Amino acid sequence: MGVVSDTPAPDTEDLILGPVLRRVEDGRATVWVEAARPGTVEIRAGDSTASEGTFTAHGHHYGFVLLEGLPPKASTPYSVYLNGEKVWPPVGYNYPPPVIRTRPDEAPVRVLFGSCRESSPLHTADRLPPDALDAYAVRLAAAFDSAGQPPDEWPDLLMLLGDQVYADEVSPTMKRYLDARERGPNAPETQVADFHEYTQLYVDSWTDPDIRWLLSTVPSVMIFDDHEIIDDWNISGAWRHDIAREPWWATRISAGLASYWVYQHLGNLRPDELAGDPVLAAVRASPQDASAVLDAFGRDADARTVPYRWSYAFDLGRTRIVVLDNRAGRQLSEGKRSMLAPEVWDWFDKQVEGDYDHLLVGASLPWLMPPAVHHVEAASERFAESPRPRVRRYAEKMRRAVDLEHWAAFHDAFDALTGVLKRVADRPDGPATVNVLSGDVHHSYVARAELGTRSPVYQLTCSPVHNKLPGFMKPAMRFAWSRFAALMGRGVARAAGLARPDFRWTRLAGPVYLNAISEVYMDGRHARVRIEGTKPDKRLQQEAELTLS
Repeated sequence: MGVVSDTPAPDTEDLILGPVLRRVEDGRATVWVEAARPGTVEIRAGDSTASEGTFTAHGHHYGFVLLEGLPPKASTPYSVYLNGEKVWPPVGYNYPPPVIRTRPDEAPVRVLFGSCRESSPLHTADRLPPDALDAYAVRLAAAFDSAGQPPDEWPDLLMLLGDQVYADEVSPTMKRYLDARERGPNAPETQVADFHEYTQLYVDSWTDPDIRWLLSTVPSVMIFDDHEIIDDWNISGAWRHDIAREPWWATRISAGLASYWVYQHLGNLRPDELAGDPVLAAVRASPQDASAVLDAFGRDADARTVPYRWSYAFDLGRTRIVVLDNRAGRQLSEGKRSMLAPEVWDWFDKQVEGDYDHLLVGASLPWLMPPAVHHVEAASERFAESPRPRVRRYAEKMRRAVDLEHWAAFHDAFDALTGVLKRVADRPDGPATVNVLSGDVHHSYVARAELGTRSPVYQLTCSPVHNKLPGFMKPAMRFAWSRFAALMGRGVARAAGLARPDFRWTRLAGPVYLNAISEVYMDGRHARVRIEGTKPDKRLQQEAELTLS
Protein backbone atom coordinates (compact mmCIF):
# COMPACT_ATOMS: atom_id res chain seq x y z
CA MET A 1 0.00 0.00 0.00
CA GLY A 2 2.08 2.92 -1.19
CA VAL A 3 2.16 6.58 -2.12
CA VAL A 4 1.27 7.97 -5.51
CA SER A 5 4.24 10.36 -5.48
CA ASP A 6 3.74 13.94 -6.65
CA THR A 7 -0.04 13.46 -6.63
CA PRO A 8 -1.63 16.03 -4.30
CA ALA A 9 -3.82 14.69 -1.55
CA PRO A 10 -7.50 15.61 -1.85
CA ASP A 11 -8.22 19.07 -0.54
CA THR A 12 -10.14 19.45 2.67
CA GLU A 13 -11.50 22.87 3.51
CA ASP A 14 -11.34 22.20 7.27
CA LEU A 15 -7.68 21.27 7.76
CA ILE A 16 -5.01 23.60 6.40
CA LEU A 17 -1.99 21.70 7.77
CA GLY A 18 -1.43 18.46 9.59
CA PRO A 19 -2.03 16.28 11.30
CA VAL A 20 1.58 16.33 12.52
CA LEU A 21 2.45 13.54 14.95
CA ARG A 22 4.97 14.90 17.44
CA ARG A 23 5.87 13.07 20.68
CA VAL A 24 4.96 9.44 21.41
CA GLU A 25 5.93 7.95 24.78
CA ASP A 26 4.45 5.86 27.59
CA GLY A 27 1.21 5.22 25.72
CA ARG A 28 0.68 8.92 25.01
CA ALA A 29 1.01 10.98 21.85
CA THR A 30 0.69 14.63 20.85
CA VAL A 31 -0.85 15.65 17.52
CA TRP A 32 -0.77 19.17 16.01
CA VAL A 33 -3.06 20.64 13.35
CA GLU A 34 -3.85 23.99 11.76
CA ALA A 35 -7.59 24.25 11.16
CA ALA A 36 -9.46 26.55 8.80
CA ARG A 37 -11.85 27.60 11.57
CA PRO A 38 -11.97 27.55 15.37
CA GLY A 39 -13.53 24.66 17.20
CA THR A 40 -12.75 21.39 18.95
CA VAL A 41 -10.11 19.08 17.51
CA GLU A 42 -10.59 15.41 18.34
CA ILE A 43 -8.18 12.54 17.71
CA ARG A 44 -9.55 9.01 17.55
CA ALA A 45 -7.07 6.12 17.62
CA GLY A 46 -8.66 2.73 18.25
CA ASP A 47 -10.25 2.87 21.71
CA SER A 48 -8.34 6.04 22.63
CA THR A 49 -9.97 9.42 22.07
CA ALA A 50 -8.95 12.93 23.13
CA SER A 51 -10.05 16.45 22.23
CA GLU A 52 -8.89 20.01 22.76
CA GLY A 53 -10.22 23.39 21.72
CA THR A 54 -8.25 25.38 19.18
CA PHE A 55 -6.40 28.59 19.95
CA THR A 56 -6.26 31.48 17.51
CA ALA A 57 -3.38 33.78 16.57
CA HIS A 58 -3.56 36.42 13.83
CA GLY A 59 -6.63 34.74 12.37
CA HIS A 60 -5.07 31.25 12.26
CA HIS A 61 -6.48 28.38 14.31
CA TYR A 62 -4.37 25.67 15.94
CA GLY A 63 -5.17 22.44 17.71
CA PHE A 64 -2.73 20.56 19.90
CA VAL A 65 -4.11 17.35 21.39
CA LEU A 66 -2.63 14.96 23.96
CA LEU A 67 -3.89 11.44 23.39
CA GLU A 68 -3.53 8.92 26.25
CA GLY A 69 -4.19 5.23 26.80
CA LEU A 70 -2.70 3.98 23.54
CA PRO A 71 -2.16 0.21 23.38
CA PRO A 72 1.46 -0.88 23.99
CA LYS A 73 3.63 -2.32 21.24
CA ALA A 74 1.06 -1.53 18.57
CA SER A 75 0.51 0.58 15.46
CA THR A 76 -2.89 2.23 15.72
CA PRO A 77 -4.48 4.12 12.78
CA TYR A 78 -6.01 7.44 13.80
CA SER A 79 -8.39 10.04 12.41
CA VAL A 80 -8.88 13.77 13.03
CA TYR A 81 -12.28 15.36 13.69
CA LEU A 82 -13.17 19.04 13.86
CA ASN A 83 -16.40 19.88 15.67
CA GLY A 84 -17.48 16.29 15.32
CA GLU A 85 -16.86 16.01 11.57
CA LYS A 86 -14.06 13.83 10.19
CA VAL A 87 -11.46 15.97 8.41
CA TRP A 88 -8.48 13.59 8.07
CA PRO A 89 -7.71 11.38 6.28
CA PRO A 90 -9.99 12.70 3.55
CA VAL A 91 -12.09 10.61 1.21
CA GLY A 92 -10.00 9.22 -1.64
CA TYR A 93 -6.70 9.54 0.25
CA ASN A 94 -3.89 7.96 -1.82
CA TYR A 95 -1.62 7.22 1.12
CA PRO A 96 -1.61 4.67 3.94
CA PRO A 97 -3.63 5.83 6.96
CA PRO A 98 -1.69 7.82 9.56
CA VAL A 99 -0.72 5.61 12.50
CA ILE A 100 0.62 6.08 16.01
CA ARG A 101 3.20 3.43 16.83
CA THR A 102 3.96 2.64 20.48
CA ARG A 103 7.37 1.02 20.41
CA PRO A 104 8.55 -1.82 22.69
CA ASP A 105 11.19 -0.56 25.14
CA GLU A 106 13.56 -3.36 24.20
CA ALA A 107 13.31 -2.73 20.45
CA PRO A 108 16.18 -1.15 18.48
CA VAL A 109 16.04 2.63 18.14
CA ARG A 110 16.04 4.28 14.72
CA VAL A 111 16.51 8.04 14.47
CA LEU A 112 16.21 9.71 11.09
CA PHE A 113 17.83 13.16 10.81
CA GLY A 114 18.73 15.93 8.40
CA SER A 115 18.52 19.69 7.91
CA CYS A 116 18.09 22.49 5.40
CA ARG A 117 14.90 21.77 3.49
CA GLU A 118 13.49 24.30 1.07
CA SER A 119 9.89 23.75 0.02
CA SER A 120 9.11 20.76 -2.16
CA PRO A 121 9.66 20.31 -5.91
CA LEU A 122 5.91 20.65 -6.40
CA HIS A 123 6.25 24.27 -5.33
CA THR A 124 9.67 25.06 -6.77
CA ALA A 125 9.37 23.64 -10.30
CA ASP A 126 12.28 21.26 -9.62
CA ARG A 127 14.85 24.04 -9.50
CA LEU A 128 16.71 22.01 -6.86
CA PRO A 129 17.87 18.37 -6.85
CA PRO A 130 15.30 15.81 -5.60
CA ASP A 131 14.03 16.19 -2.04
CA ALA A 132 15.51 13.43 0.17
CA LEU A 133 12.62 13.56 2.64
CA ASP A 134 10.11 13.22 -0.20
CA ALA A 135 12.02 10.22 -1.51
CA TYR A 136 12.17 8.66 1.93
CA ALA A 137 8.42 9.14 2.44
CA VAL A 138 7.66 7.41 -0.87
CA ARG A 139 9.82 4.42 0.05
CA LEU A 140 8.41 4.22 3.57
CA ALA A 141 4.79 4.31 2.45
CA ALA A 142 5.43 1.57 -0.08
CA ALA A 143 6.56 -0.69 2.78
CA PHE A 144 3.08 -0.79 4.39
CA ASP A 145 1.45 -4.19 4.16
CA SER A 146 -1.91 -4.93 2.57
CA ALA A 147 -3.67 -4.38 5.91
CA GLY A 148 -2.28 -0.85 6.16
CA GLN A 149 0.24 -1.72 8.90
CA PRO A 150 3.81 -0.36 8.84
CA PRO A 151 6.79 -2.73 8.74
CA ASP A 152 8.89 -3.57 11.80
CA GLU A 153 11.82 -1.53 10.46
CA TRP A 154 10.15 1.79 11.12
CA PRO A 155 11.83 5.05 12.23
CA ASP A 156 11.09 5.92 15.84
CA LEU A 157 11.85 9.59 15.34
CA LEU A 158 12.48 12.21 12.67
CA MET A 159 14.87 14.88 13.94
CA LEU A 160 14.91 18.05 11.81
CA LEU A 161 17.98 20.09 12.67
CA GLY A 162 17.35 23.55 11.32
CA ASP A 163 16.21 25.56 8.33
CA GLN A 164 12.84 23.81 8.12
CA VAL A 165 11.62 27.00 6.39
CA TYR A 166 13.50 29.86 4.73
CA ALA A 167 12.20 33.26 5.80
CA ASP A 168 14.96 35.12 3.97
CA GLU A 169 15.25 33.05 0.76
CA VAL A 170 11.67 32.41 -0.26
CA SER A 171 10.55 29.99 -2.98
CA PRO A 172 9.05 31.23 -6.27
CA THR A 173 5.60 30.38 -4.92
CA MET A 174 6.19 32.46 -1.79
CA LYS A 175 7.62 35.32 -3.86
CA ARG A 176 4.44 35.44 -5.93
CA TYR A 177 2.40 35.38 -2.73
CA LEU A 178 4.36 38.31 -1.28
CA ASP A 179 4.07 40.27 -4.54
CA ALA A 180 0.29 39.85 -4.54
CA ARG A 181 -0.15 40.83 -0.90
CA GLU A 182 -0.65 44.38 0.33
CA ARG A 183 2.40 44.96 2.52
CA GLY A 184 3.77 47.83 4.55
CA PRO A 185 6.29 50.25 2.97
CA ASN A 186 9.14 48.87 5.08
CA ALA A 187 8.57 45.17 4.38
CA PRO A 188 11.63 43.49 2.80
CA GLU A 189 10.76 42.71 -0.80
CA THR A 190 11.92 39.09 -0.99
CA GLN A 191 11.57 38.08 2.67
CA VAL A 192 8.68 37.45 5.02
CA ALA A 193 7.81 40.20 7.46
CA ASP A 194 5.00 39.16 9.82
CA PHE A 195 3.26 36.22 11.47
CA HIS A 196 0.77 35.69 8.64
CA GLU A 197 3.55 35.51 6.07
CA TYR A 198 5.38 33.00 8.27
CA THR A 199 2.30 30.79 8.25
CA GLN A 200 2.48 30.68 4.47
CA LEU A 201 6.06 29.37 4.63
CA TYR A 202 4.75 26.29 6.40
CA VAL A 203 1.85 25.93 3.98
CA ASP A 204 4.36 26.16 1.12
CA SER A 205 6.51 23.43 2.68
CA TRP A 206 4.22 21.10 4.62
CA THR A 207 1.40 20.71 2.10
CA ASP A 208 3.71 18.66 -0.09
CA PRO A 209 1.61 15.45 -0.02
CA ASP A 210 4.51 13.08 0.68
CA ILE A 211 5.82 15.28 3.50
CA ARG A 212 2.32 15.75 4.90
CA TRP A 213 1.85 12.00 5.10
CA LEU A 214 5.32 11.42 6.60
CA LEU A 215 4.78 14.02 9.33
CA SER A 216 1.41 12.48 10.15
CA THR A 217 2.82 9.05 10.95
CA VAL A 218 6.48 9.39 12.08
CA PRO A 219 7.04 11.27 15.39
CA SER A 220 9.19 14.36 14.93
CA VAL A 221 11.23 16.88 16.89
CA MET A 222 12.78 20.06 15.51
CA ILE A 223 15.18 22.90 16.27
CA PHE A 224 15.71 26.14 14.35
CA ASP A 225 18.79 27.50 12.63
CA ASP A 226 19.34 30.92 11.12
CA HIS A 227 17.09 30.81 8.04
CA GLU A 228 13.95 30.40 10.13
CA ILE A 229 14.74 34.01 11.04
CA ILE A 230 17.47 35.42 8.77
CA ASP A 231 20.95 34.51 7.54
CA ASP A 232 23.68 35.15 10.16
CA TRP A 233 21.09 35.36 12.94
CA ASN A 234 22.97 36.26 16.14
CA ILE A 235 26.39 35.90 14.57
CA SER A 236 27.74 38.73 16.77
CA GLY A 237 26.83 41.62 19.03
CA ALA A 238 27.62 44.03 16.20
CA TRP A 239 25.18 42.17 13.97
CA ARG A 240 22.40 42.52 16.56
CA HIS A 241 23.12 46.25 16.80
CA ASP A 242 22.98 46.66 13.01
CA ILE A 243 19.85 44.58 12.39
CA ALA A 244 17.92 46.41 15.14
CA ARG A 245 18.08 49.56 13.00
CA GLU A 246 16.07 47.93 10.21
CA PRO A 247 12.48 49.26 10.42
CA TRP A 248 10.99 45.80 9.78
CA TRP A 249 13.14 43.86 12.21
CA ALA A 250 11.10 44.17 15.43
CA THR A 251 8.03 42.66 13.77
CA ARG A 252 10.10 40.03 11.97
CA ILE A 253 11.90 38.65 15.02
CA SER A 254 8.75 38.63 17.14
CA ALA A 255 6.78 36.83 14.41
CA GLY A 256 9.64 34.45 13.67
CA LEU A 257 10.02 33.22 17.24
CA ALA A 258 6.26 33.17 17.89
CA SER A 259 5.53 31.16 14.74
CA TYR A 260 8.44 28.80 15.47
CA TRP A 261 6.92 28.13 18.89
CA VAL A 262 3.53 27.36 17.31
CA TYR A 263 4.65 25.25 14.35
CA GLN A 264 7.80 23.59 15.66
CA HIS A 265 8.71 24.00 19.33
CA LEU A 266 5.33 23.25 20.92
CA GLY A 267 5.56 19.70 19.60
CA ASN A 268 9.05 19.22 21.06
CA LEU A 269 7.60 19.28 24.58
CA ARG A 270 7.17 15.95 26.32
CA PRO A 271 3.62 15.19 27.49
CA ASP A 272 4.80 15.67 31.10
CA GLU A 273 6.12 19.14 30.24
CA LEU A 274 3.00 20.58 28.63
CA ALA A 275 1.34 21.69 31.87
CA GLY A 276 4.49 23.56 32.93
CA ASP A 277 5.10 25.53 29.76
CA PRO A 278 4.27 29.20 30.51
CA VAL A 279 3.60 30.11 26.88
CA LEU A 280 1.13 27.28 26.36
CA ALA A 281 -0.64 28.22 29.59
CA ALA A 282 -0.94 31.86 28.47
CA VAL A 283 -2.14 30.85 25.01
CA ARG A 284 -4.80 28.53 26.41
CA ALA A 285 -5.93 31.30 28.74
CA SER A 286 -6.64 33.47 25.66
CA PRO A 287 -7.84 30.89 23.12
CA GLN A 288 -10.05 33.22 21.07
CA ASP A 289 -7.14 35.53 20.30
CA ALA A 290 -3.66 34.70 21.54
CA SER A 291 -2.02 37.14 19.09
CA ALA A 292 -0.89 39.59 21.75
CA VAL A 293 0.41 36.77 23.96
CA LEU A 294 2.54 35.32 21.17
CA ASP A 295 3.73 38.70 19.88
CA ALA A 296 4.91 39.66 23.36
CA PHE A 297 6.54 36.29 23.85
CA GLY A 298 8.47 36.56 20.56
CA ARG A 299 9.66 40.04 21.45
CA ASP A 300 10.65 39.13 25.01
CA ALA A 301 12.33 35.86 24.00
CA ASP A 302 14.62 37.73 21.61
CA ALA A 303 15.36 40.47 24.15
CA ARG A 304 15.78 37.76 26.81
CA THR A 305 13.77 39.76 29.30
CA VAL A 306 11.85 36.57 30.05
CA PRO A 307 13.95 33.39 30.21
CA TYR A 308 12.80 30.62 27.91
CA ARG A 309 14.78 27.47 27.10
CA TRP A 310 14.47 26.23 23.53
CA SER A 311 16.78 23.27 24.23
CA TYR A 312 15.13 20.02 25.31
CA ALA A 313 15.93 16.42 26.24
CA PHE A 314 14.26 13.01 26.49
CA ASP A 315 14.93 9.28 26.34
CA LEU A 316 13.99 6.95 23.50
CA GLY A 317 14.43 3.41 24.79
CA ARG A 318 18.01 3.26 26.05
CA THR A 319 19.07 6.29 24.01
CA ARG A 320 19.40 9.73 25.60
CA ILE A 321 18.62 12.62 23.22
CA VAL A 322 19.55 16.23 24.02
CA VAL A 323 18.78 18.92 21.43
CA LEU A 324 20.60 22.23 21.88
CA ASP A 325 19.57 25.69 20.72
CA ASN A 326 22.82 27.17 19.40
CA ARG A 327 21.13 30.25 17.87
CA ALA A 328 18.60 32.16 19.96
CA GLY A 329 20.37 31.87 23.30
CA ARG A 330 23.86 32.90 22.24
CA GLN A 331 25.86 35.12 24.57
CA LEU A 332 27.45 37.84 22.44
CA SER A 333 29.16 40.22 24.85
CA GLU A 334 32.81 40.77 23.98
CA GLY A 335 34.98 38.47 26.03
CA LYS A 336 31.96 36.41 27.16
CA ARG A 337 30.82 34.93 23.87
CA SER A 338 29.15 31.53 24.04
CA MET A 339 26.76 29.35 22.08
CA LEU A 340 24.70 28.72 25.22
CA ALA A 341 23.67 30.79 28.22
CA PRO A 342 25.21 29.77 31.56
CA GLU A 343 21.93 28.35 32.82
CA VAL A 344 21.64 26.18 29.68
CA TRP A 345 25.15 24.84 30.19
CA ASP A 346 24.11 23.86 33.73
CA TRP A 347 20.95 22.23 32.36
CA PHE A 348 22.98 20.38 29.70
CA ASP A 349 25.37 19.03 32.33
CA LYS A 350 22.43 17.52 34.21
CA GLN A 351 20.81 16.03 31.09
CA VAL A 352 23.84 13.93 30.15
CA GLU A 353 23.98 12.24 33.55
CA GLY A 354 22.28 8.90 34.08
CA ASP A 355 22.25 5.36 32.73
CA TYR A 356 21.76 4.91 28.98
CA ASP A 357 23.41 3.10 26.07
CA HIS A 358 23.89 5.94 23.56
CA LEU A 359 23.95 9.73 23.66
CA LEU A 360 22.69 11.80 20.72
CA VAL A 361 23.31 15.55 21.01
CA GLY A 362 21.38 17.45 18.33
CA ALA A 363 22.69 20.88 17.34
CA SER A 364 21.97 22.64 14.07
CA LEU A 365 25.63 23.66 13.69
CA PRO A 366 28.37 21.00 13.56
CA TRP A 367 30.76 20.75 16.47
CA LEU A 368 33.53 19.29 14.25
CA MET A 369 34.08 20.98 10.90
CA PRO A 370 36.80 20.36 8.30
CA PRO A 371 40.01 21.15 10.26
CA ALA A 372 41.00 23.99 7.91
CA VAL A 373 37.61 25.65 8.40
CA HIS A 374 37.85 25.12 12.15
CA HIS A 375 41.17 26.96 12.35
CA VAL A 376 39.97 29.88 10.23
CA GLU A 377 36.75 30.25 12.26
CA ALA A 378 38.68 30.17 15.52
CA ALA A 379 41.04 32.86 14.19
CA SER A 380 38.12 35.01 13.04
CA GLU A 381 36.83 35.23 16.61
CA ARG A 382 40.22 36.38 17.87
CA PHE A 383 40.53 38.99 15.10
CA ALA A 384 36.98 40.23 15.71
CA GLU A 385 37.98 41.05 19.29
CA SER A 386 41.24 42.75 18.31
CA PRO A 387 42.04 46.06 20.07
CA ARG A 388 42.69 47.51 16.60
CA PRO A 389 39.43 48.94 15.14
CA ARG A 390 40.40 48.29 11.53
CA VAL A 391 41.14 44.62 12.23
CA ARG A 392 37.83 44.26 14.10
CA ARG A 393 35.86 45.81 11.24
CA TYR A 394 37.51 43.61 8.61
CA ALA A 395 37.06 40.47 10.71
CA GLU A 396 33.38 41.25 11.29
CA LYS A 397 32.80 41.71 7.56
CA MET A 398 34.53 38.42 6.81
CA ARG A 399 32.55 36.54 9.47
CA ARG A 400 29.26 37.67 7.97
CA ALA A 401 30.34 37.24 4.35
CA VAL A 402 31.35 33.58 4.68
CA ASP A 403 29.31 32.50 7.75
CA LEU A 404 32.17 32.05 10.21
CA GLU A 405 29.85 31.27 13.12
CA HIS A 406 30.08 27.61 14.04
CA TRP A 407 31.26 26.16 17.36
CA ALA A 408 34.89 26.83 16.40
CA ALA A 409 34.08 30.55 16.19
CA PHE A 410 32.93 30.42 19.82
CA HIS A 411 36.17 29.04 21.23
CA ASP A 412 35.12 28.74 24.87
CA ALA A 413 31.85 27.05 23.89
CA PHE A 414 33.71 24.61 21.63
CA ASP A 415 35.98 23.66 24.53
CA ALA A 416 33.04 23.41 26.92
CA LEU A 417 31.08 21.10 24.61
CA THR A 418 34.20 19.00 24.05
CA GLY A 419 34.64 18.74 27.82
CA VAL A 420 31.07 17.53 28.38
CA LEU A 421 31.30 14.94 25.61
CA LYS A 422 34.68 13.72 26.80
CA ARG A 423 33.50 13.39 30.39
CA VAL A 424 30.48 11.33 29.34
CA ALA A 425 32.50 9.12 26.96
CA ASP A 426 35.14 8.41 29.61
CA ARG A 427 32.77 7.21 32.33
CA PRO A 428 33.46 3.57 33.29
CA ASP A 429 29.71 2.88 33.08
CA GLY A 430 29.12 5.35 30.26
CA PRO A 431 27.28 4.97 26.95
CA ALA A 432 28.59 2.85 24.09
CA THR A 433 28.68 5.88 21.76
CA VAL A 434 28.52 9.65 22.05
CA ASN A 435 27.29 11.42 18.91
CA VAL A 436 26.70 15.01 17.83
CA LEU A 437 24.04 15.24 15.10
CA SER A 438 24.10 18.40 12.99
CA GLY A 439 23.33 19.97 9.63
CA ASP A 440 23.74 23.47 8.11
CA VAL A 441 26.86 23.01 5.97
CA HIS A 442 25.24 21.55 2.80
CA HIS A 443 27.36 18.44 2.75
CA SER A 444 27.16 15.24 4.80
CA TYR A 445 29.95 13.43 6.58
CA VAL A 446 30.98 11.33 9.59
CA ALA A 447 34.02 12.28 11.68
CA ARG A 448 35.51 10.67 14.80
CA ALA A 449 37.08 12.72 17.57
CA GLU A 450 40.39 11.28 18.78
CA LEU A 451 39.79 12.04 22.47
CA GLY A 452 41.29 8.88 23.95
CA THR A 453 38.04 8.05 25.73
CA ARG A 454 36.57 4.68 26.68
CA SER A 455 33.69 5.21 24.25
CA PRO A 456 33.97 6.66 20.73
CA VAL A 457 32.77 10.21 20.05
CA TYR A 458 31.44 11.15 16.61
CA GLN A 459 30.22 14.10 14.58
CA LEU A 460 27.37 13.01 12.30
CA THR A 461 26.37 15.70 9.81
CA CYS A 462 23.54 15.48 7.28
CA SER A 463 22.73 18.47 5.07
CA PRO A 464 20.90 19.42 2.93
CA VAL A 465 17.62 17.52 2.77
CA HIS A 466 16.42 19.73 -0.10
CA ASN A 467 18.81 22.45 -1.17
CA LYS A 468 22.20 22.39 -2.84
CA LEU A 469 25.81 23.40 -2.39
CA PRO A 470 26.96 25.74 -5.19
CA GLY A 471 29.16 23.89 -7.65
CA PHE A 472 32.22 26.02 -7.00
CA MET A 473 32.04 25.15 -3.29
CA LYS A 474 32.39 21.40 -3.76
CA PRO A 475 36.11 21.35 -4.62
CA ALA A 476 36.64 23.97 -1.92
CA MET A 477 35.08 21.72 0.72
CA ARG A 478 37.04 18.70 -0.51
CA PHE A 479 40.20 20.78 -0.19
CA ALA A 480 39.15 21.95 3.28
CA TRP A 481 39.24 18.34 4.49
CA SER A 482 42.80 17.82 3.18
CA ARG A 483 45.93 17.74 5.32
CA PHE A 484 47.48 20.59 3.32
CA ALA A 485 44.45 22.83 3.88
CA ALA A 486 44.55 22.00 7.59
CA LEU A 487 48.17 23.16 7.74
CA MET A 488 47.24 26.41 5.99
CA GLY A 489 44.32 26.98 8.35
CA ARG A 490 46.54 26.23 11.31
CA GLY A 491 48.92 28.94 10.10
CA VAL A 492 46.07 31.48 10.17
CA ALA A 493 45.13 30.39 13.70
CA ARG A 494 48.73 30.62 14.84
CA ALA A 495 48.95 34.16 13.45
CA ALA A 496 45.93 35.00 15.60
CA GLY A 497 47.78 33.71 18.66
CA LEU A 498 45.72 30.53 19.08
CA ALA A 499 47.06 27.27 20.42
CA ARG A 500 46.45 24.05 18.51
CA PRO A 501 43.32 22.14 19.64
CA ASP A 502 44.32 19.44 22.12
CA PHE A 503 42.76 16.68 20.04
CA ARG A 504 42.34 15.73 16.40
CA TRP A 505 39.41 14.38 14.41
CA THR A 506 39.31 12.13 11.39
CA ARG A 507 36.74 12.07 8.61
CA LEU A 508 35.44 8.52 8.17
CA ALA A 509 32.78 9.06 5.50
CA GLY A 510 31.85 11.77 3.02
CA PRO A 511 31.74 14.45 2.00
CA VAL A 512 28.41 13.63 0.32
CA TYR A 513 27.07 16.54 -1.76
CA LEU A 514 23.68 15.06 -2.66
CA ASN A 515 20.43 15.94 -0.98
CA ALA A 516 20.49 13.40 1.81
CA ILE A 517 18.85 11.87 4.85
CA SER A 518 20.68 9.90 7.55
CA GLU A 519 19.67 7.23 10.04
CA VAL A 520 21.29 6.28 13.33
CA TYR A 521 20.41 2.71 14.34
CA MET A 522 21.02 1.56 17.93
CA ASP A 523 20.43 -2.00 19.14
CA GLY A 524 21.65 -2.56 22.67
CA ARG A 525 25.26 -1.35 22.77
CA HIS A 526 25.61 -1.63 18.99
CA ALA A 527 25.18 1.41 16.74
CA ARG A 528 25.60 2.30 13.08
CA VAL A 529 24.91 5.29 10.85
CA ARG A 530 23.76 5.37 7.23
CA ILE A 531 23.77 8.30 4.78
CA GLU A 532 21.44 8.07 1.78
CA GLY A 533 21.38 10.57 -1.08
CA THR A 534 18.88 11.25 -3.84
CA LYS A 535 19.62 10.49 -7.47
CA PRO A 536 18.05 12.27 -10.48
CA ASP A 537 15.33 9.57 -10.64
CA LYS A 538 14.20 10.72 -7.12
CA ARG A 539 15.27 7.47 -5.48
CA LEU A 540 17.52 7.15 -2.45
CA GLN A 541 20.87 5.43 -2.75
CA GLN A 542 23.17 4.52 0.10
CA GLU A 543 26.29 6.68 0.10
CA ALA A 544 27.89 5.49 3.34
CA GLU A 545 27.28 3.12 6.23
CA LEU A 546 29.55 2.84 9.25
CA THR A 547 29.54 0.85 12.47
CA LEU A 548 29.87 3.25 15.40
CA SER A 549 30.27 0.75 18.22
